[in-house]
Amino acid sequence: MLRLFRALAIAEACSWAGLLVGMFFKYVLVGDDLGVKIFGPVHGALFVAYAVAVLAAARQVGWSTGTVILGLACAVPPFTTVWFERRMISRFHAARTPEPATA
Repeated sequence: MLRLFRALAIAEACSWAGLLVGMFFKYVLVGDDLGVKIFGPVHGALFVAYAVAVLAAARQVGWSTGTVILGLACAVPPFTTVWFERRMISRFHAARTPEPATA
């Protein structure tokens, strides 16, 4: 489940990039909304899929309610899903790594 969470976090951030480029072309350069028509629905679908992945990963790993809320909130500002994913995956691996034995 964590691999799917990671993939969706990255894909959601990439769709944000596509949507922002599409909006730049629509509102600044040419006035054509083709990029928004393409990336709008893609981003919307990935936004929802990421939210479901956050809930599923939280259930599997045992994240606190605050962490889940932060993960869901990170889908709103562009590219923060990648930051959240990196943070949670590193914490997950740190928690699974055994401490070295002391003599």
